[in-house]
Amino acid sequence: MKKFALLIFLILTSCNYLDKRPLFGETAYQQKENAIFKDASKSPLKKRDIKGFKGLNFFPVDSSFIVSAKLVKIKDAPTFKMATTTDRNPLYKEYGILTFSLLGKNCTLTLYQSQEDLEDQNSKDNLFLPFTDDTSGNESYGGGRYMDLLITDEKSDGTILLNFNNTYNPYCAYNEKFSCPITPRKNHLDIAIKAGIQVFQKH
Repeated sequence: MKKFALLIFLILTSCNYLDKRPLFGETAYQQKENAIFKDASKSPLKKRDIKGFKGLNFFPVDSSFIVSAKLVKIKDAPTFKMATTTDRNPLYKEYGILTFSLLGKNCTLTLYQSQEDLEDQNSKDNLFLPFTDDTSGNESYGGGRYMDLLITDEKSDGTILLNFNNTYNPYCAYNEKFSCPITPRKNHLDIAIKAGIQVFQKH
């Protein structure tokens, strides 16, 4: 009887250990994202998707998609209402224009600043970079992907580093209850950005 009880204890201990193992990922960024999505208290996933969650799908990490972009700030940019997937229209400003070369092509993206973030001391340096590309709607989410940047990321020479390996999907890609900014048409790249997060396969 004691041996049987010990066996049950070892099995339960082993199962608990497996449940608490950190989710794998190629980078610290991927591991962090997987941990958030696995945590029911933080995850944007629906309950049925959390239950079967085994990790987000990412393109292989590729250093070709880490580029230095020239940032030209926009002075006195007007405030505008950003369209979203719901009736919500948050206020944004165009912060600057990013120009860079990627896969042999000259690219341009507009960088945005949320006016709501400016009211919070912890987020006042946040910048928002939404984009679509030639993978959108197929290998990646059709509504585009996002990249988070900070005002303090700008270097003294007026450049800022863009790491497309660290892109993420808007939460509405996982659950329609969320309200997500719609990527402006001018932020489409006529190349395939096969880096960062891929489209989510819902259950």
